Amino acid sequence: GANRLARSIAGGLGGRAAVTTASDSRFGFGLDDPPPGWRLANPQAAKGVAAALLAGGPVALRVEAGNASWLEGSGAPFADQGETAVRITDRDCQGSDGELVLHPPTLALGVGCERGAGPEELISLAEEAITGAGLSPFSVACVVSLDLKSDEEAVHALAARLGVPARFFDAKELEAMKDRLANPSSQVFKAVGCHGVAEGAALAAAGPDGELIVPKKTSKRATSAIARSRCDIDCSNTGRMRGKLTVVGIGPGSSEWRTPEAARTLSEATDVVGYGLYMDLIADLVEGKALHESKMTQEEKRARKALELAAQGRNVALVSSGDAGIYALASLVFELLDREDRAEWNRLEVSINPGISALQAAAARAGAPMGHDFCAISLSDLLTPFEEIERRLRAAAESDFVIALYNPVSKRRRTQLAAACEILLKSRPADTPVVIARNLGRDGESVKFIPLGELTPDHADMRTIILIGSSRTRLIERGGRGWVYTPRGYESKMDRKKTRKASS
Repeated sequence: GANRLARSIAGGLGGRAAVTTASDSRFGFGLDDPPPGWRLANPQAAKGVAAALLAGGPVALRVEAGNASWLEGSGAPFADQGETAVRITDRDCQGSDGELVLHPPTLALGVGCERGAGPEELISLAEEAITGAGLSPFSVACVVSLDLKSDEEAVHALAARLGVPARFFDAKELEAMKDRLANPSSQVFKAVGCHGVAEGAALAAAGPDGELIVPKKTSKRATSAIARSRCDIDCSNTGRMRGKLTVVGIGPGSSEWRTPEAARTLSEATDVVGYGLYMDLIADLVEGKALHESKMTQEEKRARKALELAAQGRNVALVSSGDAGIYALASLVFELLDREDRAEWNRLEVSINPGISALQAAAARAGAPMGHDFCAISLSDLLTPFEEIERRLRAAAESDFVIALYNPVSKRRRTQLAAACEILLKSRPADTPVVIARNLGRDGESVKFIPLGELTPDHADMRTIILIGSSRTRLIERGGRGWVYTPRGYESKMDRKKTRKASS
């Protein structure tokens, strides 16, 4: 795989891979590095067979399955006969030191199962079907089924066991295979809209010239069947993958605050949905992808769009700034799933990538204001009545939490921050340290400290987060700069140690 790795790196860097392996340089291929989907039964034999081919010795090419044009059209001096050979087959074959066995991706493994069937049962049934027919699991290109099964754990566990993708077809596509089925079932048609799931899916993946070589086999709760394609099965053009939606927290803005998980998710996504400003912040990762932008206030539109794209079998990233679960879109996605209960959405793979939140970034820039108990409150009353926000502010103030204020001021909302200050000043002194952080991780970043008594709406906007200290929060100056921190209680522990030392 070293040559493939070199080519991948060269492609990412915009360069060229200097591949000097003898067979690559001379014939344009490496026997130990076949095309995607192909696998070697006995890779230890590749070096000796390649050496014989380079030396001009008689090396036979025995093609029993698949498309071997990458070898046949290479100009390599393969012979009709020879003790040394390259064998291409989808049969179970171990090969030998003088015979390299390559398995092409020609088999489609169709499966079906009852809702919630155990992975062990389906895996056992499928492996029995493969080995019982004398086939190699290395030639299974994909596990295929009806789209209603796209969220079945057993199907995905089987695909993971074989190291291949799972792909799905709708009932109409499988019903088009009716005349090719060995075991059509009216009962299955009545239940799911096609006359065969396992056989139909296998044939659909194998293509119009494919052949059903292992008819439907059944266990208590599962079915399997195998079809052979005359050529390699390209899984990227076979059925649809299970739709995937990841809500990605990209942090406050700086790429240095973006997690590796978020970067990987964005690079693997087919579609990226987000607010225009956030898309600009990740432009280096989403170039060439399908981008779906909307305005700041169209959160529901973005979440709904992401779900609909994922339901089409796409790998979708829905972008949030900061952390995806803190005043962001993760909760809206789950709310839509909960309220609408749509079958095509319920089958999706949904996950959340956490990110550095604005309150974490502000706290880190300021020192350690969140060193003890804290809470976060949004001052936006677009979705929450301000009476409820006031109740939470009073409770937080009376409980002496450090408070992170999100959405403190906008062009249309100028009174909420002033009202919050009035409530807080009833429970804590006017000299309580306040951190005002704006544009964190972006151009124009600023972090400043003021006392609570001086805080006004003019200090903030929608790109600002405000951290208001508790009664224990301290502002100190060291080395020409200030720090804000909230002690957790270690001072009493340190005092006890001093007392014990003094008494001893």
